[in-house]
Amino acid sequence: MRISLAWIVSVLVLTLCCESRPVVWAQSRCIVATVQPLATDAATAAFVSGGNAIDAAVAAALTLGVVDNHNSGLGGGCFILLRLADGRLVAIEGREMAPAAATRDMYLRDGQVVPELSTIGPLAVGVPGALAAYALVLEKYGQRKLEDLLLPAARIAEEGFAIDGRYAANLAKTASSLARFAATRAVLLKPDGMPYRAGEILKQPDLARSYRQVARHGTDWFYRGPYAQAVGSWMARHEGIVTAADFAHYMARQRKPIVTVYRGYTIVGFPPPSSGGVHVAQILNILENFDLRSLQAKDPVAASHLIVEALKRAFADRAHWLGDADYVDVPRGLIDKSYAARLAQTIDPCRAAKVEAHGNPPQGTSDLFGNRHTTHIAAADSDGNWVAITATVNTSFGSCVIVPGTGIVLNNEMDDFSSQPGTPNAFGLVGAENNAIAPGKRPLSSMSPTLVLQDGQPLLTVGAAGGPTIITQVVLTLLRTIDYGQTLAEAVARPRYHHQWLPDQVLVEQAFPAEWNQGLQHRGHRIEQVDQFGVTQAIGREGGKLIGIHDPRVSGKVGIGIRKKVSDTFLKE
Repeated sequence: MRISLAWIVSVLVLTLCCESRPVVWAQSRCIVATVQPLATDAATAAFVSGGNAIDAAVAAALTLGVVDNHNSGLGGGCFILLRLADGRLVAIEGREMAPAAATRDMYLRDGQVVPELSTIGPLAVGVPGALAAYALVLEKYGQRKLEDLLLPAARIAEEGFAIDGRYAANLAKTASSLARFAATRAVLLKPDGMPYRAGEILKQPDLARSYRQVARHGTDWFYRGPYAQAVGSWMARHEGIVTAADFAHYMARQRKPIVTVYRGYTIVGFPPPSSGGVHVAQILNILENFDLRSLQAKDPVAASHLIVEALKRAFADRAHWLGDADYVDVPRGLIDKSYAARLAQTIDPCRAAKVEAHGNPPQGTSDLFGNRHTTHIAAADSDGNWVAITATVNTSFGSCVIVPGTGIVLNNEMDDFSSQPGTPNAFGLVGAENNAIAPGKRPLSSMSPTLVLQDGQPLLTVGAAGGPTIITQVVLTLLRTIDYGQTLAEAVARPRYHHQWLPDQVLVEQAFPAEWNQGLQHRGHRIEQVDQFGVTQAIGREGGKLIGIHDPRVSGKVGIGIRKKVSDTFLKE
């Protein structure tokens, strides 16, 4: 979907100068894509008032915590991937953390997993990391202060906003779970217990106060002050295990991005505990062994079959090998080209294979990563800062817990651990020992913020929402642009399909052509149709210009901020 004039936000900021020193003006631009127009507007406002693309993306994230808090917010986590104007690549991790009292069998009762314990209520909550990550990235690479970006979002929370159809649908779907907790019920449901409908105004005064407290007192209010104490006290009264000490021990981490090459393009991904960076690279490495461009032109079903087979093998490896690399061994061999070539050789171009188990990458115990519902924000500016932020509270409204007086929806990211090896989580993903629960450990994530460079210059920033389909959405966007030559708008809009090893089925959107479904079935694939899945946001460079794309499957907005600035070069008096 191309940018329309109605989306463009153009603000000119003028600076007064001495009459004797004429000023040489230049334009600085920033483009942002999010799922919510108010968040996009906040991002462009942050830029035109003196920020860069990093400030803009964080402003969007903080605003989404108000207007899209069924997906993300201060009670959740995030991954931030940057390509800075000076060419440096940066990964900042704000993934949630298991509390100190967590145990590997905390969701077992009489030897059996009770799924609800890890999805709804106090035991589902991990220590939030999003705010710590936003503060860290602003401190190191932004130009605006955290308080400057929090206060506009606080005003929206206090004054209210008209909820959109997607927000209303998620409220209706989770209303019975939200009603179980008094503070959540008071904030997100009407006095009669009914969910708000699309177009109705939702006000969140408690959330506004929390934002203002962080703006006034900094992140210590959240991690080492009244908010942490309120959460710890509430948890102690409701059989939860998160404590104020868990908040105090939380730290966002700067990690080393994963850098690989696909058909001459540099692919930059996020390292563990993201599985996305590893497996986007692995899937592309497998597919590099096939001439997808020619095959797509002759037989698109055959090309889709190869992609599905590559997905199956990568997700089988994900289930066994991936976890928090600070706690378990995650082999770098998963992104080795020779390993991908071996996996490619196991693919029958005419028939679906049953993948029984994971593969065995080279140097699986010696060459390792580390030191021993969701939303995505894409942003870029004309100075060369490119940003990909994926943030989440996991499933809709996370744990459904709001601690009284805070307004902050707490995540249910503990469900992303393997409650019991071999037992599927809320997304149907199966994990093994590497993703077992442990105190202080961070659960595996499918979030896949990704950057693409060509000849060292940024070409694309992309990411998605949608659980394990995030990985597939990113892969399909890259294949469609790099191999098939589609525009970014076409790549995001075209129908999607997904396979995650288990269950052994291809998930396809209804818009997927019927003859393609039949072709995949003829090759031995089992097809499961859904209306649509996932939401992708992307910014790319096409024809020398930046173009922003929000997924047409949902409402959203692309915004452009334009700021005039004084050049460093002045005319002589």
